[in-house]
Amino acid sequence: MPPTVSIVITMALVFYSVGVWSERIAGRLKPWHLVFFLLGLVCDTVGTGMMFAFVGGLTFDVHGVTGMLAIILMLVHAVWAAVVLVRKDERWITRFHRFSIFVWVVWLVPYLSPMFLAIARR
Repeated sequence: MPPTVSIVITMALVFYSVGVWSERIAGRLKPWHLVFFLLGLVCDTVGTGMMFAFVGGLTFDVHGVTGMLAIILMLVHAVWAAVVLVRKDERWITRFHRFSIFVWVVWLVPYLSPMFLAIARR
């Protein structure tokens, strides 16, 4: 795997983590959190596209399937965050972090799975 892929995917981890955990700590969803969700989504999508080009498409293993699930959840997460912010729904603004944490944890599975699979092979 080219090192560029690792850099882009790690940028996705940093952006998404900053957005999710700062939202959690603040206790309310803010527009700049959405910006970080979107930056994470863009980096993850670009990095995944680079991986697809390298391996010849989607692999139907734990990494490939959970990776696609994570991108779909990240997209749903960003769209829902935008809707909540536009509607100024105070109830969801203060509870949104629950969904954010769930999506972040799901996202970690494809991020960490190559490392765990490499360890298991040894």
